Amino acid sequence: MSYIENKKTDHVSSGQDIGGFHALLGYKIIDWGEKKAVIELEVRPEHLNMGGVIHGGVLTSLLDIVCSMAGTYCAKAGHVRKAITLSLTTTFTGQCSSGIVRAVGVKRAGGRRIFNCSGEVYDQEGRLLAMGEATCRLRSGSELPDGVPFISRKTDTD
Repeated sequence: MSYIENKKTDHVSSGQDIGGFHALLGYKIIDWGEKKAVIELEVRPEHLNMGGVIHGGVLTSLLDIVCSMAGTYCAKAGHVRKAITLSLTTTFTGQCSSGIVRAVGVKRAGGRRIFNCSGEVYDQEGRLLAMGEATCRLRSGSELPDGVPFISRKTDTD
């Protein structure tokens, strides 16, 4: 599904559509709206640490992405709003080795350019794996609701 074709969110449907690290991680956008985002990741062998459980860096990445998304929803088709993470705290509370993990981010507060979000990651049985708090800053042009035109960073020739 391409960026423009995704009718559910009018946004990218997965990290594959964005390219770069997002494609490497391989998550899917499940829900994205004003002040909330939900993404899912099917745990693969490359997501595991040497102990055979999901790597903390994967959980932290999911929290970083979902928290940023919660503060950057853009309803205008073909446009996005972008943010950078200024700080992110993560607490690990569980582990899993397979299945689907779901990350939920919620925007809690914010001003014109800076916003705060919280996020949680759950395994497919609903057990909490990690939680975090993020402070993010909107990038230039993204402080406006219409955002900026989406430019794909994909390097393949699909």
